[in-house]
Amino acid sequence: MALQWLILTYVVAAEVAIAVILTLPYPMLLKKRIVSLVSLILQPAASIVAFAGFQLLDIYWKNEHRLECSSEVCTATERDRYEKSIYKAQRNVVLCAAGILLYWCIHRICKYNKDLEHLEELEKRYKAE
Repeated sequence: MALQWLILTYVVAAEVAIAVILTLPYPMLLKKRIVSLVSLILQPAASIVAFAGFQLLDIYWKNEHRLECSSEVCTATERDRYEKSIYKAQRNVVLCAAGILLYWCIHRICKYNKDLEHLEELEKRYKAE
């Protein structure tokens, strides 16, 4: 069960690295090439949104059907296990939300850079006329 969270953690770390690379100042030619490369990666990487959404639904379902340990019959070990599972679920929700949010940020950064490039081309055409 921990494999999907390990994969999601690596994907979020890669998204953070891509977001940092996209926001660093580079010469214009290098920036265009980086943006075009990341734009090619974005289409297949959209599956992370569905994967993270599915994991959020799984966390919600498990939370709704979790055995609560709130009575006095529970032992200290059972209470600790219950609290640990709640903390893990909260961590995993943050991880899923970060994955979706970072994908959206990368998508918007690439779109912004492409729009900026298009406007610069229009400006060059108008100046040439």
